[in-house]
Amino acid sequence: MHPRLRTIASARLGVFTSKEALAVGYRVEDVRAELSARRWVRLRKGVYIAADDVATTDPRQQHLADCLAVLLSLRSGPVLSHASAARLHDLIVPRTEPRDVRVTAVDQWRRGRGYRVARAALPDDDVRPWLAFGTTSVARTLVDCAREWSLTDSVIAVDAAMRALKVDRAELLRAVLAGTHRVGISGAARALDLSDGRAESPLETRGRLALLFAGMPRPDLQVEIHDDAGFLGRVDAWYEEAAVAVEFDGRVKYTDPRNGSPSGEVLWQEKRREDRLRDAGVRVVRVVNDDLGPGWPQTATRIRSLLAAPYVTERRFRTVTRAEPVRTSDAA
Repeated sequence: MHPRLRTIASARLGVFTSKEALAVGYRVEDVRAELSARRWVRLRKGVYIAADDVATTDPRQQHLADCLAVLLSLRSGPVLSHASAARLHDLIVPRTEPRDVRVTAVDQWRRGRGYRVARAALPDDDVRPWLAFGTTSVARTLVDCAREWSLTDSVIAVDAAMRALKVDRAELLRAVLAGTHRVGISGAARALDLSDGRAESPLETRGRLALLFAGMPRPDLQVEIHDDAGFLGRVDAWYEEAAVAVEFDGRVKYTDPRNGSPSGEVLWQEKRREDRLRDAGVRVVRVVNDDLGPGWPQTATRIRSLLAAPYVTERRFRTVTRAEPVRTSDAA
């Protein structure tokens, strides 16, 4: 590839246009030859990427390249939005979400091959620069997605974004209030109400929602348990009055342990931690992913019975709660 064209493409994830190729000296015949030889790949009419660049990108980067191709094909104005902006911001996107490029414009609504343009207002506070284009902010993106996604998928994305300090509750509340006239905004408002930035994994979010949907009170999250000797452990979900801890266990904790510890060592440390909690009088319930399936009613009944049973054991522990993460920067 011509060095000047490579410089242009490198600034756009490898994407360039036929007009740019012609401007650095390629002829129409040269462009056709590159495509015929499969050294270049056509993303859209007049928009290309080198085959080598396609081979070295992951699915997220490939989608963003498709986004650039769409934005280059449309007249100026649309900005990346919805699930496409979520991928750009590295938010959690449902596996079932279509790969169509999503953009929003203030003056048009249409569908094309592989893309959708939504028509909506785009206040300056809702737009962030991206390369030569724009994208909706994290808060606006999450609200737009939550207007379309399932409640569970929305809360998972919001929890993870708040925990990663990409956004905080105040920003999301402003975005919800700004969109009160938009279709589906009630779903976004409910997702925000059910969210908690202290959740450390999608499994914890799904488990917490399962507790709430089963009619149980909202638990506190990531609570530290201490006894007279010191720190015993931190539990995923905690019911103070009943002294019940709910631990949500994903297989990855044991098959891909942190700090390079063998899985057997991790299992042993988990057992020792739970033994210390139980010895201090904490009632522990472990919930794995499979428990949230058809067998959930039975698990829920067990937890509900513990919450209803009077706690008569002497408390030999104290708890320390943590606040939901709050961003200190105004950038989104």
